[in-house]
Amino acid sequence: QVHLVESGGGLVQAGGSLRLSCAASGRTFSSYAMGWFRQAPGKEREFVAAISWSGGSTYYADSVKGRFTISRDNAKNTVYLQMNSLKPEDTAVYYCAAVSSLISDYVELYSAGYDYWGQGTQVTVSS
Repeated sequence: QVHLVESGGGLVQAGGSLRLSCAASGRTFSSYAMGWFRQAPGKEREFVAAISWSGGSTYYADSVKGRFTISRDNAKNTVYLQMNSLKPEDTAVYYCAAVSSLISDYVELYSAGYDYWGQGTQVTVSS
């Protein structure tokens, strides 16, 4: 079992930055591939970024590539999403998710592939 808690959301002007954190409980965090998703009002949840449990593999949605960076610190049971050059269209509730994996460089891109979800943190980007 993994319990996920996101933090770091807030209100920021366009062009600004935020860093989201996702703290995980459980002793086997280092064996979980992690992902970030977001959901804007009236829209479906969409993939943002993913990272393997080793940290050696990452993957990004085209809409955030070059602006967002996913990373993890297995010693702190935490995954991060550094968001730079934020745009109003980045406004959404951001969720982190976890799935157990035996493959060190496995990344999961689809929400259905994740077993555990956090409660979400709101990110609002003003124009």
